[in-house]
Amino acid sequence: MCGVVPKIRINGDLVNAPNWAEVEDNLIIEMIDSLLTEEQKVTLKNNKELDFSFDAIDARFRANAYWQKETPACALRIISSTIPTFEELNLPISFKDFIKQKQGLVLITGPTGHGKSTTAACLLDQINMTRNDHIVTIEDPVEYLIKPKKSIISQRELGGDTRDFNAALRSCLRQDPNVVFIGEMRDLETIQLALTIAETGHLVFSSLHTNSASQTIDRIIDVFPVGAKDQIRVQLASVFSAIISQRLVPAIGGGRVPAFEVLLVNSAVKNIIREGKTFMLDNVIQTSADVGMVTLDSYLAKLVLDGKVSEDVAKNFVVNMVDFQSKLRKNNIII
Repeated sequence: MCGVVPKIRINGDLVNAPNWAEVEDNLIIEMIDSLLTEEQKVTLKNNKELDFSFDAIDARFRANAYWQKETPACALRIISSTIPTFEELNLPISFKDFIKQKQGLVLITGPTGHGKSTTAACLLDQINMTRNDHIVTIEDPVEYLIKPKKSIISQRELGGDTRDFNAALRSCLRQDPNVVFIGEMRDLETIQLALTIAETGHLVFSSLHTNSASQTIDRIIDVFPVGAKDQIRVQLASVFSAIISQRLVPAIGGGRVPAFEVLLVNSAVKNIIREGKTFMLDNVIQTSADVGMVTLDSYLAKLVLDGKVSEDVAKNFVVNMVDFQSKLRKNNIII
């Protein structure tokens, strides 16, 4: 951003980049131009903002160039050149069940910058290593590059490989996929197409900027017109496999560790979705730890008891403080 020292976000906090002074307009313009193709430069000029990605030595970057107060700015997010493993990401063992499924819809939710794309890439790469499938991703932009192992990988980027999400999704079924990853379910048509793809016997992964399982279902249903809501509840109940809601929490000793809420869609959850009683989902998650479900508060309590996160830090992410304190006292959390 012009007129300020460049910032780096470390473990969620912005700090000044070392050995940098305030950046002038011409330097920002030169930097952005050096990263863009001629077509991207035209798009940025016309739209005043642009999502893109690029490769550098030992890393890949996701970027957004934009204008503010009539001056250029750019946000860069580093993406590892290798996809982290289950163990490196500290993912729950129950997540391995998702990669065994042949059809359904798995949503990964949470705030921006809390690791949704990394979790999705890890799950897709596990499928890539264990199944002879065709995996199609539709992203804006492509983030992690998945190298073919047992599976065939088709990674399609908005702008470079396809005109828009919906055009890519409509043609997706003619590309003989087994697994489809949609970078973000961003509007009514994208959601409709995602449900249709899952309904026709494919395994679909996607992400949504919501904070819990119940909020995720409500958000999806609220997108549709009043007259279509009952039909969508029935369709959701038939295709949903799981909803993962995640946060990255500052860890003791530095870095961040993930905390999860996990909803697995069983017959009780299907009935709740069909009947529009999403307020009951939290109770179902709390009472279903034996089948792999977990509340965010339980997961945070487990991180505290394991000595990975301090209690004071965990409290900043807690949903129900009474439940969190109760879990700490019981000291018998199963994840």
